[in-house]
Amino acid sequence: MIAYTVVVPTTGRDSLQALLSALGHGMGPRPAEIIVVDDRPEPGDLPLPELATPVRVLRSGGRGPAAARNAGWRAAGTEWIAFLDDDVRPTADWASRLESDLAALAADVAGSQGRIVVPGPTGGRRPTDLERDTAGLATAEWITADMAYRRDVLAAVGGFDERFPRAFREDADLALRVRQAGWRLERGIRTTLHPARHGGFFASVRAQRGNADNALMRRKFGPQWRELTAAGPGRLGRHTLTTLSGLAALACAAARRPTPAAFAGIAWLGLTAEFALRRILPGPKTPEELAKMAVTSVLIPPVAVRHRLAGELRVRRPRPAAKAVLFDRDDTLVHDEPYNNDPERVRPVPGAEEVLRRLRAAGVPVGVVSNQSGVARGLITPDELAAVNARVEELLGPFATWQVCVHAEDDGCCCRKPKPGLVTRAALALGVRPQDCVVIGDIGADVEAARAAGARAVLVPTPRTRPAEIAAARRDAQVAGDLAGAVGLAMGDRAW
Repeated sequence: MIAYTVVVPTTGRDSLQALLSALGHGMGPRPAEIIVVDDRPEPGDLPLPELATPVRVLRSGGRGPAAARNAGWRAAGTEWIAFLDDDVRPTADWASRLESDLAALAADVAGSQGRIVVPGPTGGRRPTDLERDTAGLATAEWITADMAYRRDVLAAVGGFDERFPRAFREDADLALRVRQAGWRLERGIRTTLHPARHGGFFASVRAQRGNADNALMRRKFGPQWRELTAAGPGRLGRHTLTTLSGLAALACAAARRPTPAAFAGIAWLGLTAEFALRRILPGPKTPEELAKMAVTSVLIPPVAVRHRLAGELRVRRPRPAAKAVLFDRDDTLVHDEPYNNDPERVRPVPGAEEVLRRLRAAGVPVGVVSNQSGVARGLITPDELAAVNARVEELLGPFATWQVCVHAEDDGCCCRKPKPGLVTRAALALGVRPQDCVVIGDIGADVEAARAAGARAVLVPTPRTRPAEIAAARRDAQVAGDLAGAVGLAMGDRAW
């Protein structure tokens, strides 16, 4: 039997009790534990049904579902973590099908997604705009409404990125980082019901806050993030054009330029009408729905653009100085001697001793994250590797942590860069979050390992760094000409 824990973040919705009851009375193997994470800023009573399965309640302080899920899986002790939202209803055979899903997975599969079913409206009524939006969850990829992950994979990539404050994109971000780190994800056969969402008149306007999260996705994964996550093209371009047309019409009218104001107004009206009709035609066309679509179609474009601009400004704001700096060893701190087993051949790169001295003097922990596959290949013994690393410390001073992968490329470990294991283990050893670390290295694998762990990265190219790696780092990370410049970027000071 496969051991698993169910983690449910909640804001105290009434639907939580129905979810827990379904888990407690379904067929199949019971979870080892159900962890409910109360994410209300000021937790109150949280009535829970009596179940045979242990239920533990944790608090996450209103920091959002990403932080709540992190609190849940980190407290769990099982191999698998099954995430469910508090407004879903697993079917009676969910547990038995989950066991079948997980038992069938190969070792390189990190997670399994359940099949989401969104019940449609009854009585032949057409779905409202909000109901159609919920129905899109049935085809969405890797959403945590029902998603199970291996716990060691979550630990390897650092879990959910807590910079996503809403239940939006945080699951796609995690799935993309897991896949970039070399694991696969598969769909299972279990089924979970997700009732259609219901909200007030301006629910669709409030939903535009997610555009700020899209800015973070673009910052992390580049312009191709929508293709990588199958998110679809979006409407931000049209919303921007609509907003600019409306602003131009107002500006020209204020300047008493009637002809340009009329042209801009006609453009705004046409774009707004197209957007409204796109939302009205598939719907029920009741007076309430028509009024809602007309009003919100006017409001959504400028609100969406405002949130996107706010998100872009936030993610481009200079990041605070690193709380820890992690260095690749070969060709970053010391000149590369392939499969070096001789301490006498260790030669620091120019400037290494000085920047490390300054970091230590500033109280910034420093560590090493290094692939050393020569051990697995039989070209270096563990004692020889230890002697070479000791010589590095003799020449450059002590490091607060050494995280070394001795596996070969085909061993399937979780630590070899570009996988994130070395970075996340180093952050844990230093008592900081991966996102507060900066990884400095000379090849693309260093940058990719940092990104997969949620850390920042600075590339210091050498003659063996491929041009494509440099171009990718310029887009997704930072590039420095030397070690001093890299540490300057890490500490927010180019003159370091």
